[in-house]
Amino acid sequence: MTESVPSPEQSTVYRVEGFTCANCAGKFERNVKRLPGVVDARVNFGASKITVVGSATVEDLEHAGAFEKLKVRPERSKREAGKPSSDFEGTGSLSVAVAPGEQHVTATDMGERHERIKQSFLERHIILLSSALFLLIGYVSLFANGEHNVVTTLLFAASILIGGASLFKTGLQNLLRLEFDMRTLMTVAIIGAAIIGEWAEGAVVVILFAFSESLERYSMDRARQSIRSLMNIAPREALVRKDGHEMTKRVEDIEVGDIIIVKPGQKIAMDGIVASGRSAVNQAAITGESVPVDKSIGDEVFAGTLNEEGLLEVRVTKLVDDTTIAKIIHLVEEAQGERAPAQAFVDRFAKVYTPIIMIIAAIVAIVPPLFGGDWSTYIYQGLSVLVVGCPCALVISTPISIVSAIGTAARNGVLIKGGIYLEELGALKAVAFDKTGTLTRGVPTVTEYKVFDVTEHTASTDIAGRETEAPSSHLFAIIGALEHRSQHPLASAVVRWAEREGWPYEAVIVEDFTSLTGRGIQGKIDGVRYYVGNAKLYEELAIKLTEEQQAYKNGLQQAGKTVMIAGTEQGVCAIIAVADEVRGSSARAVRGLHQLGIQHTVMLTGDNEATARAIAMQTGVTEVRAELMPEDKLHMIKRLRADYGKVAMIGDGVNDAPALAASTVGIAMGGAGTDTALETADVALMGDDLEKLPFAVRLSRQALAIIKQNIAFSLAIKLVALLLVVPGWLTLWIAIASDMGATLIVALNGMRLMRGRSRR
Repeated sequence: MTESVPSPEQSTVYRVEGFTCANCAGKFERNVKRLPGVVDARVNFGASKITVVGSATVEDLEHAGAFEKLKVRPERSKREAGKPSSDFEGTGSLSVAVAPGEQHVTATDMGERHERIKQSFLERHIILLSSALFLLIGYVSLFANGEHNVVTTLLFAASILIGGASLFKTGLQNLLRLEFDMRTLMTVAIIGAAIIGEWAEGAVVVILFAFSESLERYSMDRARQSIRSLMNIAPREALVRKDGHEMTKRVEDIEVGDIIIVKPGQKIAMDGIVASGRSAVNQAAITGESVPVDKSIGDEVFAGTLNEEGLLEVRVTKLVDDTTIAKIIHLVEEAQGERAPAQAFVDRFAKVYTPIIMIIAAIVAIVPPLFGGDWSTYIYQGLSVLVVGCPCALVISTPISIVSAIGTAARNGVLIKGGIYLEELGALKAVAFDKTGTLTRGVPTVTEYKVFDVTEHTASTDIAGRETEAPSSHLFAIIGALEHRSQHPLASAVVRWAEREGWPYEAVIVEDFTSLTGRGIQGKIDGVRYYVGNAKLYEELAIKLTEEQQAYKNGLQQAGKTVMIAGTEQGVCAIIAVADEVRGSSARAVRGLHQLGIQHTVMLTGDNEATARAIAMQTGVTEVRAELMPEDKLHMIKRLRADYGKVAMIGDGVNDAPALAASTVGIAMGGAGTDTALETADVALMGDDLEKLPFAVRLSRQALAIIKQNIAFSLAIKLVALLLVVPGWLTLWIAIASDMGATLIVALNGMRLMRGRSRR
């Protein structure tokens, strides 16, 4: 019998306040999965969220997190599930998010939340300070009254109970359930220390473990700042003009079609189109571009970008939950929850590692005394093994690096959708580029032309019937009229050219217009059939080009230009050259990839061979594949994967979707404002800047190196400490110091990734 699978509507996302460590997040996830009505649950530790599939109340979830006093609330209410949030608040070590979709969020609500966070923050520190105070007084009594004095013992015991109450509660519950995490290890170690009379060291272990947890919480919160910096950039209010009146509205209340007014120095609150005004807009928050972009009527602008100069009136095109910055934030948060292979390895290893440590500790404590050793000495050594075996540093080694790297990439205009893609970027062996819109700007323009015997094929009068000294103007008006009816990308270049030159193409009457797929167009004007297309079209029509025409065409193609041939059944009238300008960053990006050791770069294009090779010469790609259909690009990617293993495909996210999907990492150009790119690609370059790609590869490799360093260091320091058992040198002091030191070093090492900057 097949169990029913919950529909997507049964998935609910909740924000969680109070996570202290990755282990606690994992335990909370397991507890939630056991709740009646819950089919599945997944914690996103980096974003402090949990996704619950099935039904569960907030009270049920908080009960599942009672061991850590977790506070849970829906990410949004009264909005469709799955919409991204775009606002985030944080205070101290704990974080709380406010989704713009939430309704009825009053100042009182926010005040209560901040008070709750502050109260929890203060409680933890008061407990830690009180425990430390009793420890300090205990040591004063130790030196004054001796180690076995009742007052001294009580002072240390008070320090242990105050600082470790919540630890013991969770640890004992875990022990009864045979769940062996770091709190279980600490609980057994501290209770054991008290039993054998090591009260002072037991108290020190409590203090240092609490400090280590605070350090881990602080480190993760610092890493989350990279995301919070994105979340805080969009204004919560905007000045709206409606019915002749100007009023300030919350962004949640602004509708599509509303006009918002953005003064110089203000941030744009919503995505939209400039309806009035002209200004320079700093889009660094979205695209990573440091240079402001000129915006005028008809140009697209994004929420969170800065209007630097003139007054702009913007017509809103997207609701607050659908803005580009909201989608980026949502995708970055989801990316934090996607476990990278390295993190999955650590998670699996930690599950096996902890029970092994328990077994080793038991062997150290029991076996030597059975052969004549001192029970007290070896029980103490066994307890030290438990403490040194605490996997704090190991567990935090990967998530803090991934969160830091993904956040840094987002701030620099590179959206990486998961830890797995972060890892794959660093392992690339080959990169395939689409040409149009990727290596080139994707805006073709007419660069030159030549007219051949116009008088033989066209009337020597203009459209109005008057005689003219420039019969070619009539020809170009005809060509413009034909291209005006075409949907081909190159047609727009000819139409713009005709408009710029003032040729009255709109007055030309075209009859029997036909688009000839892959070859060109045709139409009848004044009883004469005209053709505009490529060389294949003229081969099919059996219209031969003269030697002069052939030489001119070949020269243009060798220069990397696309050739359009215009003529009639009697012969060729004109040859027009159209070129798509190569991006200034293309050659630098390809060179940067080669310097990183990615030696094989290939251009995949549907354009002709000569044009493709000319572009390749300018950009430096090592291989060219021209005249490809979308299915040909797909086959090329499959071949590259067979030859090189790890292959990236860079395209526009629409026409290249099959190739993007088949590659190891699909990378979309210009993700800002392009929903398809954001949705289909594994990585999106938010600005039209290919130089972000070498930056992303470098960041990936740096993240992988740091993750490996952290894992190796975490395990090495544990091994060294465990070896101290052999000569009997391992103490609780050394054990907890090694654990805390490892956690500190691993956290600081991972946080280095937050300093990453895209080099220009």
